[in-house]
Amino acid sequence: MQPVIDVQGAVKRYGQGDSSIYALAGVDLTIQPGEYVAIMGPSGSGKSTLMNIMGALDNMTAGKYFLDGIEISSMNENELSIVRGRKIGFIFQSFNLIPRTTALANVELPLAYQGIKSAERRIRATKALEVVGLADRMQHEPTELSGGQQQRVAVARALATRPSLLLADEPTGALDSKSTADLLDLFDQINAAGRTVVVITHEADVSERAKRVIRMRDGKIVGDTMNSGRVA
Repeated sequence: MQPVIDVQGAVKRYGQGDSSIYALAGVDLTIQPGEYVAIMGPSGSGKSTLMNIMGALDNMTAGKYFLDGIEISSMNENELSIVRGRKIGFIFQSFNLIPRTTALANVELPLAYQGIKSAERRIRATKALEVVGLADRMQHEPTELSGGQQQRVAVARALATRPSLLLADEPTGALDSKSTADLLDLFDQINAAGRTVVVITHEADVSERAKRVIRMRDGKIVGDTMNSGRVA
């Protein structure tokens, strides 16, 4: 089976010589299709840098990265932008929704960037909002939605592009406990439907929902375990 993520010897170095700082110090990581993975670590552990590499948002100093079988570690910014749009669905802590724009239009936006025709955009965006339980909120703007609902719009926007990978960066950081539980239930459903989910988090209750937990420290992976105590 071809991995969705295959990181080989990833190094990310800032500075030169004795003043060099290694954000990643030789990371190898493989994630197969359909996995649900949490990546944990304290501040400065390298988890955010690894996320940026996996999300094609940053380049490595050394190493190779294959996303869904495509080597992207030597791509230019234009090529990376195309890969991000087609292969990765991003979910961020701050939602990143466009204000004064309906939920439906927010979800349609990345599809417009891909050149998908209006009718197809509307069908896919509507379906994605139905999947996240917001069929009755499609015409609401972000200010008319709760934090949990805004994050669900962000999930719908990520799903609408039909990505190989759903990549979530601290997705519960701005949510209360009820909205967090609801979002994690949604991730369970998305993963059960076959989507690969990777969550960057420092919260134990979030990592407990994943099937596999990777722990980082000082730019290295120091733990990689299946989550036998997973909460379903």
